[in-house]
Amino acid sequence: MTNILIALVVLLVIVSLVQLTRVSELLAELKNEDVNEVTDNDNKTQGVLYLVVGLGFVIFVIWQMFEWNHLLLPEAASVHGSKIDVLMQFTMGMILVVFFILTPMLFYFAYRYRGNKNNTAYFFAHNNKLEFIWTIIPTIVLTGVIIYGLKTWDEVMNVDTSDAKVIELYSEQFKWTARSSGKDNQLGNSNFKLVTSDNATGVDMQDEHALDDKLLREVHLVVGKPVLLKFRSRDVIHSAFLPHFRVQMNCVPGLITQFAFTPTKTTKQMREEEGEDFDYVLLCNKICGSAHYNMQMNFVVETQEEYDAWIASKKTLSEKLLTQKQ
Repeated sequence: MTNILIALVVLLVIVSLVQLTRVSELLAELKNEDVNEVTDNDNKTQGVLYLVVGLGFVIFVIWQMFEWNHLLLPEAASVHGSKIDVLMQFTMGMILVVFFILTPMLFYFAYRYRGNKNNTAYFFAHNNKLEFIWTIIPTIVLTGVIIYGLKTWDEVMNVDTSDAKVIELYSEQFKWTARSSGKDNQLGNSNFKLVTSDNATGVDMQDEHALDDKLLREVHLVVGKPVLLKFRSRDVIHSAFLPHFRVQMNCVPGLITQFAFTPTKTTKQMREEEGEDFDYVLLCNKICGSAHYNMQMNFVVETQEEYDAWIASKKTLSEKLLTQKQ
């Protein structure tokens, strides 16, 4: 009902504006005035409105920065995440500096150089010095930003994974399945041809490395210990997204992609900082179908002792296979 009333109000406002415009045109005809003629007073009014709108826009931007800042993601909960946040803050800082310089100038110039019958436009064909300045300076600045970004990317993506715990994330419409490597820290081979109702992830049970793997509906990580996530997709392109760890990687059918990181905050610590209902959640950041919103999986970061107790309670694939045969 509220939406209907809002729509009616908007419609009435539009009708009123149309009628006011028509009345204005009729009055102009009675006074033998050309309604399409732009006068100096019209230009002055528009120029002043530009100043008012420009000032209001800048004030609104400043207000939303303070009012909505708490809705941004909290401090990164991974080692590499802090580097990404610094890069983001640096880039946004540069953008905001340019914004707060150029935006007021844009609106002021619209007012300062508004139309006036007594003014003649100055013909300015070319200036080599200006061309040099606004080409070379942005090039130098942007080159520096790009080099900084590539350096950060290299540090984030090319990390030492020799001691990382290997976990596979298998995506399909519309759920995630995790497979944790066993004591050998090696995942068994997999093949889409092996996918059945009893082997939904297509794990090759003839591979000895697969026997101690464990299928999980929730992923547990040890704080301060590196983890290597390997991604596969069963059907379409999905995108594994762990926002608080600053992790995102596409899951592509037929390929294995990966991302390594080290968590720095336990779930308990984050709940103390962000609220008792906080959870690390794996999301799909691609619109992969009608039930895309269902693709969520909890991640838990805990101490080594808590992790050991939890993982010990999970059956290996060989144990599950033996149970099925019995």
